[in-house]
Amino acid sequence: MADVFSVNEVQDDGFRSIEAATGVAAGDPSVVHGRDDVDAACAAAEVAFDAYRATTNEARADFVDRIGAEIVALGDDLIATAMRESGLPRARLEGERGRTIGQLKLFADVVRRGGWMGLRIDPALPDRVPLPRPDLRLRMIPLGPVAVFGASNFPLAFSTAGGDTASALAAGCPVVVKGHPAHPATGAMVAGAINAAVAACGLPKGVFSHLVGPGNDLGSALVQDPRIAAVGFTGSRAGGLALVKLAQAREIPIPVYAEMSSINPVVLLPEALKARGAALGTAFVGSLTMGAGQFCTNPGLVLAVEGEGLDAFVSAAAAALLDAPAATMLTGGIHAAYEQGVQALASHDAVKTIAQGKVGEGVAQGQAAFFETTAAQFLSDKALGHEVFGASSLLVRCTSEDELHAVLRVAEGQLTATIQMDAGDAAAASPASIWIVAVSWPSA
Repeated sequence: MADVFSVNEVQDDGFRSIEAATGVAAGDPSVVHGRDDVDAACAAAEVAFDAYRATTNEARADFVDRIGAEIVALGDDLIATAMRESGLPRARLEGERGRTIGQLKLFADVVRRGGWMGLRIDPALPDRVPLPRPDLRLRMIPLGPVAVFGASNFPLAFSTAGGDTASALAAGCPVVVKGHPAHPATGAMVAGAINAAVAACGLPKGVFSHLVGPGNDLGSALVQDPRIAAVGFTGSRAGGLALVKLAQAREIPIPVYAEMSSINPVVLLPEALKARGAALGTAFVGSLTMGAGQFCTNPGLVLAVEGEGLDAFVSAAAAALLDAPAATMLTGGIHAAYEQGVQALASHDAVKTIAQGKVGEGVAQGQAAFFETTAAQFLSDKALGHEVFGASSLLVRCTSEDELHAVLRVAEGQLTATIQMDAGDAAAASPASIWIVAVSWPSA
């Protein structure tokens, strides 16, 4: 995932968002927040915490549901604004809005049921010898104010009112959002909806705050503020690890729940390749290029043992990729980082370019790319395993199953691992993944 911030303009009158398709500043300037605003937001969250965590499960569930209703009330203006700032198509953003509302409803339902508290009760044993045992009770409690960092590639579902915000509010924790600078106007609209829900439910204003600004100073100050009790982050490995380091360096370290970069290995097993290698190649390109490759589950690494089936896969993938149109990426900064990553692979002595998609004609349009290397080269150069955020993937040709397993062992933890297999293939999976997709694609 990417969290490149060079996508907006800071002018004397505020913070300007950029229209993704044209690269032109658009919309009214938004306020640029600074360290004083971080202090004020954290102070308000601290004041609100005691009252907010004392609310009933039903009251918090109603609040989270009300947030969803307020977002729906924003109507088409929200979709149009998100389209302008992100370059994402209408259908995708309408679906993402539905996902956002669904997440809010999910957490509201969880709160109402009460199971989230994890209640455990061991009754007293007054007659136990040699000593009586008191009544013992265990339950989950809210930690305190939570800092949430919005993601660039999901301006609704993983941003201001995304899953991190929804879960923290549902648990009784005030939230301070560091909005992503790629979509400040979208974030401001959603923040307004949340604040409307706060007012409608009679909650303290400090239950929610939304801060916006370019660069890293704002986020650093937020994570280091002693009143923040936990951090939720979705973005790049570098950004996430930087926040983890700051959180661990505090006098009292706090948890950072980070979803960071992932290359989502796809394993093509021999029988599947023999039976449908060409079909797999075509389907792979569809998954690779979906949304300009800007999904956190994008298939960035393909592993297979060499053979005729793999050759058919490569030929079909190359043909499909040549016809793949360039697509507008989220921001100019993300596009520049993608181009840099693709160029690094294309110029690598141990990497062969299989095919590239059509060249873009517009601003910040990413050209899809598929590369190839050997397992021996991949194992000898860690840089080949780095994420290139966008529609780029690397095929690793292996000489044996043992070599394939060796590559999987160095792939680190991943969000997904995909296995394309037929009845004659032995099941294989990497335990370092969260989500294993069998006979399908991670972005589909």
